Amino acid sequence: MKVGFIGLGAMGYPLAGHLAKKYETLVWNRTFAKAEAHAREFGSRAVELPELAQVEILFTCLPTSLEVDQLAQRLLPYLRPGTLWVDHTSGEPELAQKTARMLQEKGVSYLDACLSGGVAGALQARATVMAGGAAEDFARAKPVMEAYAAKIVHVGPLGSGHAVKAVNNALLAVNLWALSEGMVALVKQGVNAGLALEVINASSGRSNVSENLFGQRVISREFPNTFALGLLAKDLGICAKVLEAAATPAPMLRQVREFFEIAKREVGATEVDHTAVAKLLEKWAGLEIK
Repeated sequence: MKVGFIGLGAMGYPLAGHLAKKYETLVWNRTFAKAEAHAREFGSRAVELPELAQVEILFTCLPTSLEVDQLAQRLLPYLRPGTLWVDHTSGEPELAQKTARMLQEKGVSYLDACLSGGVAGALQARATVMAGGAAEDFARAKPVMEAYAAKIVHVGPLGSGHAVKAVNNALLAVNLWALSEGMVALVKQGVNAGLALEVINASSGRSNVSENLFGQRVISREFPNTFALGLLAKDLGICAKVLEAAATPAPMLRQVREFFEIAKREVGATEVDHTAVAKLLEKWAGLEIK
């Protein structure tokens, strides 16, 4: 089988590497030197964009759904009927549906198959995939995605993958904001942040944020930028659209989105890690969490 991968960022680069170990893999990246480096490292083949129309399954992993749609428009004249497009972008359900309708006119199927697990999950081939689309398209893509994913779930019709990912990341934001609030208060009271976190992680308040992010990034003051604050703010915006479409009550998720929009302006967007949102609360409180 011949597959293609577009978007060799922090997640896409290792994912395409896992594919190249099992399948003939063509790669393309906006910065073409990165595709060439990938070919040298993993044995994939760096190609010009039209050549990706040769593949049976085409994977994309880009920053936004708009970029996926623009790319689909560029590739449309070259795509062949029967191609399956699997989009790993954390994107927008409505725009993904629009892109899918355009591709369907050429006989190309589409799955929105968002990822979770972060860069570590991608490197270790233990990503989680939440896919929306037709059951037969999911069945066709799943064995290939097993090259880099440990959990692959068909969550519903087209657009569902993006919706689940947006809500998932909104919950990440809620946990991060709430823990930051609590830790600021504890430090203000003279509590050692590291010891407080140790107790929380052995108690009912623990979460992925407390166990795997807060100590290693916030208390350490390292804030390694593996997932930018602006990207999490973007996902919260997508979640807001999901909530609006559902017309369901969600005061907490809407409020947390506002906090992250403020943090994006005051702390930074692309140049800082999402855990740096804690710096906004530190600024308001006049202290550091340590």
